[in-house]
Amino acid sequence: MDSTEPRRHYPSRHHSEGEDNPAPGYFRRLRPRVLTAAAAALALIAATTVYVSIQSSVPADAVARPETSVSAAPGAPGTASAAPNEAATAKQAPSAPAPAPAPAAPAPAAEAPDSPLAPPVSPAAPPAVEPPPVVEAPDQGPVPFSPAFDAPINAIIEANSRYQVGVALIDVKDGVVHEYGDKTKFVAASTAKILAASAYYHLVETGRASLTARMGSSTAAVQIRQMVQQSNNDSWALILAAVGQQGMTAYAASLGISYDRTANLLSPAETGKTLSLLYSGQLLNAQNTAQLLSYMQHTNYETLIPAAVPAGIDVFHKYGLLFGNLHDASILVQGDRAYVFVVYTLGKNTSDMAARTRIIHELTQAVTAGLF
Repeated sequence: MDSTEPRRHYPSRHHSEGEDNPAPGYFRRLRPRVLTAAAAALALIAATTVYVSIQSSVPADAVARPETSVSAAPGAPGTASAAPNEAATAKQAPSAPAPAPAPAAPAPAAEAPDSPLAPPVSPAAPPAVEPPPVVEAPDQGPVPFSPAFDAPINAIIEANSRYQVGVALIDVKDGVVHEYGDKTKFVAASTAKILAASAYYHLVETGRASLTARMGSSTAAVQIRQMVQQSNNDSWALILAAVGQQGMTAYAASLGISYDRTANLLSPAETGKTLSLLYSGQLLNAQNTAQLLSYMQHTNYETLIPAAVPAGIDVFHKYGLLFGNLHDASILVQGDRAYVFVVYTLGKNTSDMAARTRIIHELTQAVTAGLF
């Protein structure tokens, strides 16, 4: 280009050699605006993409759930903390310490469908609390000597009122006598032989007699055994002669018993008291007590009380049979429990012995059912 030629004036007000087209200058001025607009559009597109991505990851029920109120004490149990952007922009005005949050309320019951036809649903009632089952103690039967225990004994006696029936029961632990039916004196028959044997043993223990002394065709010890275990009347006569009539009366009186050997009368309670004192060791020393009790087992007449006693109960007894009198006086033992059980009956004669034996069996079954 010739240097003398004047410079051209372009509409763009730029003077540049070789630039015949004004477009390049225009685009140079437009480029910053276009870039700014493009950057804004890209930012908008990116933000939209992020929002859609976040919304697609949120559970459907979270969108409709009401916002959880912000507790005055952030992080307290049962409350939700403020969203991060809210925490950053909220002004922390000074305030008094917030009260402790109330216990969380139980979750509301499910609401009914949003329909004008759907009836309102009442909140579900709390489940009923069932009381614990009542565990009943096993039935132990009637308490001894209670009305329930006494009832069957009295019923048997009343059902057989054509006979005289007397019953005595004693718990050896306390010695209390319980009487049923006829409480008067009966002819004791051979049940009085226990009183006679005890009187002779008492003479031995006080040094006034001996078990090895000659008596009849044998010794006193043999005669006592024959008198109790075999109910031998000859042996009884020998023992009574050795004790003496006055000696028998005095010995019985020392036990609180009124006894006349010539009449041989005793009540069921008096015979029962003798057996109770014997078994508890209040009559004789241990050796003589054990010996006399051994004679009261495996006797010559086991068809009365022993025949009706359940297995597992030991029986020590002495029966009596004379004309219309049929008796049995016993001690029933199981473990540490011991009871005296005496039954006296009076009928016409030996012709009704079977009926009175049945009565004794019924009474034995009623008594043992209540005691053991």
